[in-house]
Amino acid sequence: MKENKYDNSVFFEKYSEMPRSKYGLSAAGEWEALKRILPEIKDKEVLDLGCGYGWHCKYFADKGASKVIGIDISTKMLELANLKNKASNISYSCIAMEDIDFKDESFDIIFSSLAIHYIKDFDFLVNKIYKLLKKGGNFIFSVEHPIFTAHGSQNWIYNEQGEIEYFPVDNYYYEGKRETNFLGENVTKYHRTLTTYLSTLISNGFKIKNVVEPMPSEKLLNEVLGMKEELRRPMMLIVSVEK
Repeated sequence: MKENKYDNSVFFEKYSEMPRSKYGLSAAGEWEALKRILPEIKDKEVLDLGCGYGWHCKYFADKGASKVIGIDISTKMLELANLKNKASNISYSCIAMEDIDFKDESFDIIFSSLAIHYIKDFDFLVNKIYKLLKKGGNFIFSVEHPIFTAHGSQNWIYNEQGEIEYFPVDNYYYEGKRETNFLGENVTKYHRTLTTYLSTLISNGFKIKNVVEPMPSEKLLNEVLGMKEELRRPMMLIVSVEK
């Protein structure tokens, strides 16, 4: 059964207090790096998998996309997307990304932000995405970095004085389910190696264009408490490929 933690009222309330929930892309540490590798958007048809509040959908719409479809499994997410980030060229649908069912070669760009690590079968999803893209189309996605997901706890190890000592990395090559604590709630995610991410894309016919381990922008490093700790280990991975 597909997990939909974001429709849990307690979890969603906590998520809504995160800076990226309140302030959008400007508060997302990876956004500046991600934005630099996006393809030309004007007059393109775009699909956003796991669109959440719709911040990226609105960005694509504002950049002149002819059509933007945002899908998410969470009705709560989509309610806010329709309030915060609506536009005449955006439509939102409540559907799990594994269940997408559009005609082949429907999109110029397929995008996903920090959602694919919730998906069990990456190969199945990539195969679908390849079919949905037009020739020359682009798939761009961000996920939690394999170093970040390997151990499962996704938290620093602290010394007796409460200071950060290090970030744990263990069981890296043992792929699969990880039960982790996110915002005080138990959440299921899936760990896979960097090799698996890239080789799966290649074996499905994609050409790798960019692989980025984003660092927070100078602005966030200077303005957000604790952000400099994010330079001690990669938290996210961004990949862009072309059909």
